[in-house]
Amino acid sequence: MSIINNINKLFDHRIRLGIMSILMVNEYADFKMLKELLGATDGNLASHTKALEKAEYILVEKQFIGRKPNTRYSVTPLGKSAFKTHIEALEKLIHKT
Repeated sequence: MSIINNINKLFDHRIRLGIMSILMVNEYADFKMLKELLGATDGNLASHTKALEKAEYILVEKQFIGRKPNTRYSVTPLGKSAFKTHIEALEKLIHKT
């Protein structure tokens, strides 16, 4: 078995890795918060959140706060498990070299 078997290709991009890292330590984050913390453009962030949503790693909730639309994200149990497995694989890889 290769030491890179549990590295998840979906977390290869820094924006997706950042989204998951933020959501692992916060109950939720809205679009504006993710955009500011990650320094991403609207389109870039939207495409990466869509990829994570499609994999069922994050949950997307759309609502209105007053008259303004608000999109917030939270990590799913599947996403938590996949991210933990990915981080453990990276740690094993680092300690093997």
